[in-house]
Amino acid sequence: MAGMTFEMNASTTPVIILVRPQMGENIGHVARAMANFGLRELRLVAPRDGWPNPAAEAPSAGATWVLDEAKVYATAEEAVADLSALYATTARNREMIKPIVTPRHAAGNMRGQVAEGRRVGILFGAEATGLTNDELVLAETLVTVPAAPDFTSINIGQAVLLMAYEWFQAGDATPAVVLPAGGNKPARQEELEGLFQHMETELTLSGFFRPPEKAPHMRRNVRSLFQRMDLLDQDVRTLRGIVKSLALYGRSAGKKRDQE
Repeated sequence: MAGMTFEMNASTTPVIILVRPQMGENIGHVARAMANFGLRELRLVAPRDGWPNPAAEAPSAGATWVLDEAKVYATAEEAVADLSALYATTARNREMIKPIVTPRHAAGNMRGQVAEGRRVGILFGAEATGLTNDELVLAETLVTVPAAPDFTSINIGQAVLLMAYEWFQAGDATPAVVLPAGGNKPARQEELEGLFQHMETELTLSGFFRPPEKAPHMRRNVRSLFQRMDLLDQDVRTLRGIVKSLALYGRSAGKKRDQE
């Protein structure tokens, strides 16, 4: 898609660190989420079922390079030793005096830190228990996903997806709205003026602009209506064809009534 920037250089994207991940399937989902949004480097701390784990391959949906390059560490401290900026995700208030930010805010900060040449990592805890306080304290910043207060627990694959998505969005140039024009161009002012004059002529003949004293205001309203539409050149041609067809039908019907 035009405008997207796919970043696959591991040194300039955040490192995803899963601490004590329990299921190979979830690691596969994480790999897929990372690949979707240009993240490559995955680190695993003491995976419960060991590594490599064949159960991760199918859920990765082909993101096998993330799995193949994943590194395993014994402790979280070892996994983050080379990083200079670290974020940790948590759904609970741990009463630590640390900034707690949303994924979107974190993504903006991370973009700035990467631009400064810093290596950034994001810690994610085990599916059932999350991160311990000793692991959370390794991070300078905590990240919490805004969620319904009565159900804040988020699957690890979803958590990584949210963070990866916000990271990608923070550096993406894709327009918020795209209208595929199929080779058509925005209508020129002269084309619009031709449409307006055509419509006004036929509407005048049909008696639309009445009473006469309101005609100027009604004409301006008609013009404003179509100017708000951001018409393409093909749209103008189509509308002029419609006006012509309706006008011919109206005249034909009028002659028929006169002959009866």
